[in-house]
Amino acid sequence: MANFAKPDVPRFSVDVYQNEYLPEGGSQVDAIVTVTATGGGILGGADSAPGRPSAAVAVMVDCSGSMDYPPAKMRGAREATAAAIDTLRDGTRFVVIGGTHVAQEVYPGGGRLAVADATTREQAKQALRRLGAGGGTAIGTWLRLADRLLSAADVTIRHGILLTDGRNEHESPEDLRATLDACAGRFTCDARGVGTDWDVKEVTGIASALLGTADIVADPAALAADFTRMMETAMGKEVADVALRVWTPAGATIRFVKQVAPAVEDLTHRRTEAAPRAGDYPTGSWGDESRDYHLSVTVPPAGLGQEMLAARVSLVVPQPDGTVQNLGAQGLVRAVWTDDVAASTAMSPQVAHYTGQAELAQVIRQGIDLRKAGDFDGATAKLGRAVQLANASGNADTAKLLAKVVDVVDAATGTVRLKTRVTEADEMTLETRSTKTVRVKK
Repeated sequence: MANFAKPDVPRFSVDVYQNEYLPEGGSQVDAIVTVTATGGGILGGADSAPGRPSAAVAVMVDCSGSMDYPPAKMRGAREATAAAIDTLRDGTRFVVIGGTHVAQEVYPGGGRLAVADATTREQAKQALRRLGAGGGTAIGTWLRLADRLLSAADVTIRHGILLTDGRNEHESPEDLRATLDACAGRFTCDARGVGTDWDVKEVTGIASALLGTADIVADPAALAADFTRMMETAMGKEVADVALRVWTPAGATIRFVKQVAPAVEDLTHRRTEAAPRAGDYPTGSWGDESRDYHLSVTVPPAGLGQEMLAARVSLVVPQPDGTVQNLGAQGLVRAVWTDDVAASTAMSPQVAHYTGQAELAQVIRQGIDLRKAGDFDGATAKLGRAVQLANASGNADTAKLLAKVVDVVDAATGTVRLKTRVTEADEMTLETRSTKTVRVKK
């Protein structure tokens, strides 16, 4: 383990958990890489403390016509945005965007950002009271306006919060995808769906592309508390655009790189080449927190007793001049060939745990899709496997969500029966939260 310290920013460390022993002819190396940032202070993402990075936040509120059905949705959105604004630290740049089939600046307007203080918070909340519902939904326009406004701010942390209650019906999926591709790496974004008329894959896709979180808020009355938590987390971010840099030796190839805690997110195809045999995988912004990544590498087989460095993992942050700052934290993944069968066949507890967690997320999504398609036998098999995995890994939160969709006969064996009546909110909650994982007990 190595770490890096700098005043007023987190200290990063990297720990590697693996079974480095391979049998003769073995070539697959798996490791869990834990990245931890500590000591950055509390809620240091804004300008209120000297030397702390500054932040800019765009709150994008769905104002389409459906937000008035029932009226509690629009009322809840106004109250939630007001609560988020109250959570802003002094000095944070911010903007409120109203989203329909077009994007409009609700506050401050004029193509600029406000600077949070008592006066601008009150002005913003006054502007929210005039917010009404009407029009369609084109989420890409909201994101493009947020990107334009956030990119003009000379800040370190750029973050968005997006709320929608419906499907993205007024632009094509290709247009939304192009927008997400253009915004990726420019700001992070948390996405929330309120009610049950929105598309889970759309909302989770937005959060995934922009390295944020996604969740359902079925009851509009719960929006204010959720927005407050999201903004508190955003205010705690202190280092932006951290990348996991993975170097591999000649002849080795990366099978995949996945974030596996606090949620499953496949980063494999987001690699950008950084140097000979080295690539960067984006992880977004960091405050005081810890995340786990599963790295899988194929190496050239070597003789018994031989060992090699299979991968070197470090952390880097891009600089304005085009260079990168190496945060100094580094982890080494090793491969050692042995004829000791017990050593070479043992699976690292961390690797085994997160392999199961990744499968859990996958079978939940597959089970829900099969259930929607009317393949109830297939859905039962997949969701039964999900119950078994959740039970084995101690993922109690997911187990509770599954129990609202299936009747559990035997959790250990994954024997279940599909419930005949499942509320849309329960099914959407399970699907939205399927990627959330439980940390391995080390």
